[in-house]
Order: sequence, then structure tokens, then C-alpha cells
Amino acid sequence: MRPIRNVVVVGGGTAGWLTAGVIAAKHKSRQPHGFTVTLVESPDVPIIGVGEGTWPTLRTTLRRMGISETDLFRECEASFKQGARFNRWTTGKADDGYYHPLMLPQSFGQVNLAQHWLSQSDESFCDAVTPQGRICDAGLAPKTIATPEYDALANYAYHLDAGKLSTFLRKHCTEQLGVRHVLANVTEAVLDQNGDIASVSTREAGEIAGDLFVDCTGFHALLIGKALDVPFKNCADTLFCDTALAVQISYPDPDAPIASHTISTAQSAGWIWDIGLPTRRGVGHVFSSAHISADDAERELRAYLGPAGSDLPVRRLSIRAGHRETFWKRNCVAVGLAAGFLEPLEASAIVLIELSAKLIAEQMPACREVMDVVARRFNETTSYRWGRIIDFLKLHYALTRRTDSEFWRDNQRPETMPDRLRGLMELWRYHAPWTLDEFDRAEEVFPAASYQYVLYGMGYSTAVPAGTNDADAIMAGRAMRENAAQTQRMLTGLPRHRDLIRKVVDLGLPRI
Repeated sequence: MRPIRNVVVVGGGTAGWLTAGVIAAKHKSRQPHGFTVTLVESPDVPIIGVGEGTWPTLRTTLRRMGISETDLFRECEASFKQGARFNRWTTGKADDGYYHPLMLPQSFGQVNLAQHWLSQSDESFCDAVTPQGRICDAGLAPKTIATPEYDALANYAYHLDAGKLSTFLRKHCTEQLGVRHVLANVTEAVLDQNGDIASVSTREAGEIAGDLFVDCTGFHALLIGKALDVPFKNCADTLFCDTALAVQISYPDPDAPIASHTISTAQSAGWIWDIGLPTRRGVGHVFSSAHISADDAERELRAYLGPAGSDLPVRRLSIRAGHRETFWKRNCVAVGLAAGFLEPLEASAIVLIELSAKLIAEQMPACREVMDVVARRFNETTSYRWGRIIDFLKLHYALTRRTDSEFWRDNQRPETMPDRLRGLMELWRYHAPWTLDEFDRAEEVFPAASYQYVLYGMGYSTAVPAGTNDADAIMAGRAMRENAAQTQRMLTGLPRHRDLIRKVVDLGLPRI
């Protein structure tokens, strides 16, 4: 029996340090008995650091790693994220917009409010079932300074400076979790006779051996792609956007409001993200180079920014939409960009890192002899997650009624939609998305509620059957009344977003 004791994470950044931290925290009690986590990071490869949006799962991940939420805000230029607002996605008109909030609808899991909203309510679906859209409209935070770290009054995630996050995680992992940090350039992976990776060769630190290797080398995919030759599955026929232009812009004054949600504004051949951090906004244009030139895309971006953005430097990034056909092969598992990448429309990149790291840590094989069994389970779960995310991202495009450009017309063609999504959209013509019907996994990245917010935010029509269950109708009415009352309580009781961030930095949140 060959026990798994030495885990080697190759590559730093958010993917490498989150993965190393999650594994080290889970197996910290084994370290005195010979269990090690080593992270090998090139001193010459810059962090991509564009994606600054996260999902609420990160709160649990950081808490399990023993990280203080107050320190996160002080060190990573963090702000609160309560969801996303999508502007001009449905019709392209100026008043076209809806929220995908992070709060579940009232009484979710007990009653499907979408069925009742469709036949009874005149207000938006989001406002009818959750306070969060109105909280965002009012520029409020999701908690108060008296709310303990990681606790919430309204569900939230974070917007972060990705470069500062990596530095912050590295410090915590090396000083608190016992992760060994090696600064060295990996030149090749050395394979064993059986095809496993025996070690990685580095210029500065020689050979680094391990029992399990985690490839976090980004788009280079040095281990999973180059050494083990795992093919890449392209999904450009479904998701057309292949280029991003990114820019950072300062606020006009230090007291300017900070949006507590991501703003996604559709353009002629893509969309623009707008993320508010305490000292700046991160803005970028994601577009399809087959439908618009880079020069025209930049003009759209600068038009969005206004005069203040006319001379700002723009960074150009390529997007290769897709993922590896296999994520865990032999004794190597890919996480982060090495596993794949999709456009950042719903901030799925970091949550996929978290879920993969959690799965590796929780199902850490005891020995090499059972690793292939664990790998099969990991690959099945991870493939499902990637497929579901592709479905969900495509849903935003498939529902559009825009016909003003070839990009939007092409996105409505049925042959560009995954088979599973086409089937679900047919089902949803007669039945609102619900928990057990189409979402049967314990950890769905996007639950049924997310599909409801997008479907009904974009005006999708579901036929409501005649007659309703009296008990459900009573429960639905009670839930919607409670939502209205909760909305008023939160609008009067929550602080301004920027004010809370300042208090967190100055005073700190109560520790749990």
C-alpha cells in the first residue's frame, strides 16, 4: 500500500492558494504524522487577477480555513456582493433590467412562489419574493457592524482585488496552516513507469516529489495538459464570447456609493461587467471577436465609462471557453484555469475552485490503490457542474428578444443550445423550475431559484394550470406578505454599503 501523504500544488494565484489552504486546513491534524502540502509557485508568472466576483460559498470556505472576515476586508480591498443586475439583456432598451439576487425566495423549499407570482403579482419576480433587489437599489449593505463575521441578514458574497487576495491567502496558508511554499519555475513533470507523475523538476529547487499533484498552472496546464495529454473540450459553439477588455477606474470622490452587486450591461456583441471595490471599479467588456472587432469593442467600453475613461489603459485577455475532458487523471487533478474557463457572467470561476478543493480534501484517497475510484467520482461530479454552468450561462443569451445584431440572433438559434437546456426550457413552458424536478444534486452551483430569477426577470412565460392547491395558496400569500414586511425592515435597518465597509476596516466585525 502506498499512502497519500505528500500533496504538491503546482501554481499559485487564487486557485493554488485556495486549494492548498482547503486541503491543509482539513488535514492539519495529520501534519505531525507526515502529511504535507507543498505549493510550488513561479516567481515570474503574473496573476491573471481579472475575476473579482465570488459566490456565498466563499464565506464558508474562508471560515473553515480559519480566516478572519475583518482581515479579509482590511487586506483585500473587499466589498459586499448581493447578486447581479442584468441591464439591456432582454430587449436592449434603457429600462430593460432585472436582478439575480443571492437570497432565496421566501419559504423556498416549502412552496414554489413562482407558480403563484405568475398568476397574481404585478411587481417584478425578484421584488415579490425577496428584499434583495430593493436593498441593492438603495445602495445598502447585507448586514450591520453588529452582525458577527460571516453571518448575514441578507445573503452575500464578495467583490475582491484578486491580486491582494492571493497574497493574503499565501500569508495565511504558510503561517497558520503549515503549507510549504517553494518559489521556483517548473520545467517538466517526471513520470513514473506506471504513468503517474513522480515529481516536478524546477530550475531553482530541483526535484519535488509527491503522491498527489494538483495542477493550478492556469491556461498553461503544465501537468494535466502537457504531461498527461488530457484533451480540452471546447464549447465555443455554445458560448461565443472569446475576448475581454479590462480596465480599472477610480471613483469621482472618496464618498461615492459602492454598488453591492455586479452590474452586467449587454452590448452589441457581448456585455460589460462593472464591479465596485472601495477605492475603484473594475470594468470590462466581454465580447465575441467573430461578431465585433476589438477596436469597436473598445469604443463601446469607453462609451460606457464616459469621459473619465477616455485615456485609461485597457488590458486585453483571451477566453478559451471550455474545460478538460477529464479533470483527475492518474495522480493529478486540475483546478482553476488548468481545468477550464468560462466567461465571468455569473462569477463561476472561484466557486468551481472552492468546490473542487473541498471535494479533494474531503475525499483525499488514503492510498494510491483507491485513487482511481476517487478520481472517477470526482470526474463525474465535476463534469456535471461544468455542464450545469454552461447551461445556466447560455440561458441568459437564449432568452433574449434582441434582434439588433447578428450576435444576439445567433444566440437564439436552437442548435447553439445544449440539449439539456433545450429540454428544460420546454418543460418550463408549463412548470416553473423547482427543487426536486430538475435539480437533484446536493451541491448545485445554481439552484432552481437562480433559474427562476433569470427566467422571469427576462419575461419568460410559464403557463399556470387552472386551479391551485388551497394550502399552497395560503402559504404563498403568507410568504409574500412576510417578504413585503421584511423588505421594509431591511430598508430602514441596514446601513449604507460604503459606511459599513469603513466601519469593518476601522472597528472590525464581532468574532464568532
